[in-house]
Amino acid sequence: MQTTTATAAETPVPRHEPRDTASAPFTSRHIGPRPSDAEQMLAELGFDSLADLVDAAVPADIRQQTPLNLPPALTEAAVLEDLRAIANRNIVKTQMIGRGFFDTVTPPVVLRKVLENPAWYTAYTPYQPEISQGRLEALLNFQTMVSDLTGLEIANASMLDESSAAAEAVLLMHRANKKSARTASGGITLLDADLYPQTRAVIEGRALALGLDVRTADLAAGLPAELSADLDEKGLCGIVLQQPGDSGRIHDHSAAISQAKERGAMVAIAADLLSLALITPPGEQGADIAVGNTQRFGVPLFFGGPHAAYMAVPKGLERQLPGRLVGVSQDAAGRPAYRLALQTREQHIRREKATSNICTAQALLAIVASMFAVYHGPEGVTAIAQHAHRQATRLAAALETEGFRLTQDAFFDTVQVSVPGLARTVVTAAEAAGVNLRLVDAGTVGISCDETTTDEDLVAVLSAFGAPRESLPARQDSSAASTNTNSATHDAGAPVSARIPAAQRRTSQFMTHPVFNTYKSETQMLRYLKRLSGYDLALDRTMIPLGSCTMKLNATAEMESISWPEFCSIHPFAPDHQTEGWRFLLGDLEEKLAEITGYAAVSIQPNAGSQGEYAGLLAIRRYHLDNGEGERDVCLIPASAHGTNAASAVLAGLKVVVVATAPDGTIDSADLEAKIEANSGRIAAIMITYPSTHGVYDADVREVCRKVHEAGGQVYIDGANLNALVGLAQPGQFGGDVSHLNLHKTFCIPHGGGGPGVGPVAVAEHLKPYLPSAEHPITAAPYGSAGVMPISWAYLYLMGGEGLTEATRYALLNANYVAKKLGDAFPILYTGETGLVAHECILDLRELTAKSGVTAEDVCKRLIDYGFHAPTLAFPVTGTLMVEPTESEDLAEIDRFIDAMLAIHAEMEATTPQTLTDSVLRNAPHPAEVLTADEWDRSYPRSQAAYPVDSLRRDKYFPPVGRIDGAWGDRNLFCSCPPIESFEASDPADAAASVTAVADNIETSSSVSH
Repeated sequence: MQTTTATAAETPVPRHEPRDTASAPFTSRHIGPRPSDAEQMLAELGFDSLADLVDAAVPADIRQQTPLNLPPALTEAAVLEDLRAIANRNIVKTQMIGRGFFDTVTPPVVLRKVLENPAWYTAYTPYQPEISQGRLEALLNFQTMVSDLTGLEIANASMLDESSAAAEAVLLMHRANKKSARTASGGITLLDADLYPQTRAVIEGRALALGLDVRTADLAAGLPAELSADLDEKGLCGIVLQQPGDSGRIHDHSAAISQAKERGAMVAIAADLLSLALITPPGEQGADIAVGNTQRFGVPLFFGGPHAAYMAVPKGLERQLPGRLVGVSQDAAGRPAYRLALQTREQHIRREKATSNICTAQALLAIVASMFAVYHGPEGVTAIAQHAHRQATRLAAALETEGFRLTQDAFFDTVQVSVPGLARTVVTAAEAAGVNLRLVDAGTVGISCDETTTDEDLVAVLSAFGAPRESLPARQDSSAASTNTNSATHDAGAPVSARIPAAQRRTSQFMTHPVFNTYKSETQMLRYLKRLSGYDLALDRTMIPLGSCTMKLNATAEMESISWPEFCSIHPFAPDHQTEGWRFLLGDLEEKLAEITGYAAVSIQPNAGSQGEYAGLLAIRRYHLDNGEGERDVCLIPASAHGTNAASAVLAGLKVVVVATAPDGTIDSADLEAKIEANSGRIAAIMITYPSTHGVYDADVREVCRKVHEAGGQVYIDGANLNALVGLAQPGQFGGDVSHLNLHKTFCIPHGGGGPGVGPVAVAEHLKPYLPSAEHPITAAPYGSAGVMPISWAYLYLMGGEGLTEATRYALLNANYVAKKLGDAFPILYTGETGLVAHECILDLRELTAKSGVTAEDVCKRLIDYGFHAPTLAFPVTGTLMVEPTESEDLAEIDRFIDAMLAIHAEMEATTPQTLTDSVLRNAPHPAEVLTADEWDRSYPRSQAAYPVDSLRRDKYFPPVGRIDGAWGDRNLFCSCPPIESFEASDPADAAASVTAVADNIETSSSVSH
């Protein structure tokens, strides 16, 4: 069976002495505390050494007995030299393969100031909206761009990739289509035969796990007559169409859509976003859902990802929408402000009843795509679409002149050419000329044009067909061409040719909001990006002590190579001999991760932690089915687990049974035994997080694993907290059968403000046949989000085995130091048998809240005034804060956080329920606009609000807005760019009224409003 793993070879480069050998080792750059700091912190904890602390904290029976078998640490220069040599083993060609992935030009200002800027890539998901206004605005731009182009009112803030987005669309149709839900089977879902093959494969895999009836049919002329009887009996839930199709054809879907609607079915269209500048958008065709990829909006190919997919729906389906949704609300003064809307849909709240298991999406790539749209504007996007179409049209005309037959007459940027028996010969000749084409089958060649396609590229393609340069029609002078994208002409060089039929041409405007029509010079764009990034708190400004999130250093040397053309310009379906460097790096990374975790094999295909969970649980499910034990369908999940666990289990076709938590935070042993007994013969798996979500090394983990194994189940160990295990213990050796890892936590891929994430799945020997593969993919690209893998590869080689282990030791040191220093003020909710925590600790505020009325949320907002991102709020226990400092924070920054928390504790002690409303805590955070107002009627002085500790007078962050009213935003849902007047209104009440008026307009209008 072909899997997505690649076999690593010997290190591909001769070793030269690096030029930075005199510099301090990278380990000392990655780990925050200095040795003298560690001595001070250990003394505070009562230990003589780090080794003593580890021995006391980590149960002896799970400790690995041998050090990690990894190469010694390299210097930064040496790692970059190795990466350059690996990259040079890839062969960069002009990519005209298509199949959903196209070359593009990332505007340099966006490349440098977003993709390569730590102010953007080190930020966390914007759950604390007051310190996230910049990236929330950028994501709202993304939603507006998608909404406008698709012609549907509500778009989310990105999906993981086009294929899984299409699969989510199928699930959405099954949730939302009440008519089909009343049938026993839930109705049939039809996939058009002209869908991308990777999309069909991913949908079919999801459907199989859930028992959905999904079939593929040619829908070009409508619903097939031969299916009428089945559709009459079982009902039609929905259809999924592609526009343009995999073949490149622009379809007239009107028959299929109208017939589907007559049967009460829903319609999803997977649409090329760039093409929608020229062709009729899905919403105007009658679609209920549009999905697709925004990759060609300035996001490099990246060997398949990460790319920001999208999903858009009409008003009325927003509560069924998977993924995150940015909306407009107001702050305490009534000023418009952004925040994540309708979060009750999400897995961290609804668990197994969530709309999706998606946690991390593709925020950073969505921001890049949105800024591509901001920079180019509607005219620029249209011009780019016209260029791709024009080049394809000219190429088609030349080939037809030379006697070749196209398989379609109507197309946007992709043509398929019939060359019976000669397709491989043509593709090989084109490669020799520097161009990659698509080998569709033995007699068909696919050719896709894009923003970057030049005349020389077209000439090279023609030469592969044996056609002369002179056959290419002359390029029409763009300055003389009509700018009306809806004008028809048979001239092959015109902006829109007859190759786009009149009935399929776009007539509506898009991207009319001022944000897409203002920032045209690079100076304007530069300042806009700087202004937005300045609104936010990211790791480049402050510690982000989020428990269970591992916000550690994303080193510059680790990041540097991802934008090298030899890595980022490779097509995911390029021939293997052109991708030797990529496949070496990915295979080597998989081998290193298997060594670290103690498992037999790893697949890096899952492009988020949630997808790693799904892949691991699907492996377990398929394993049981192959063993003739399909009745094993129960997944045990502790009550303290992250909500994604339960949502992923449901997607894998499993039933969730919750296991109670004991008073000490461990899994309740008696309840576990009772649940096993009650579901005897049906136990498929248990999902546990280790260390637990309570931040503790449970001493009974081997016993839990034994009980489940004896019941015939498999053990899934969630790798969310692997940062407390690397080099100390291996989940594959203390009871795990499968784990997913989070490369965006433990292995330094940045969070990007909500993605990209990467969730490799690691398995024991008996589960290796069930890893994601070409036959059983879970993502659009064979290697998932390959483009960010050099970050983790570099981290492993920069640290070496001992450095990785030392990082884990310091993660434990920093967390236990925080727990010790804050424990008297904020009791530590759970500790291990020796009174220690793992890599994070839970501060219990509930007694203080009962006394003062000050909530954990109040503390989070007040921390903003101190210049900190809040810890994790109310997870896994309501009324608490979970703190994870990671190994990368130095003692001075940790002490600054401790001082802030102790100062807030004093403010809590001084607050009573009677004084709460007017307290500095309840009114936090305090933006500069409030602090500098002419009038001040608060009961506390401005100085306490702004400068509660003296150090803030030297370095102060002011949030751009006050506390945001999330409930108001959900009641007045508005999820695209608000009118600019709402920000210019002098009276906050007028500003809020402006936003409300637009929200009301969405309720009553089918048009896309701004």
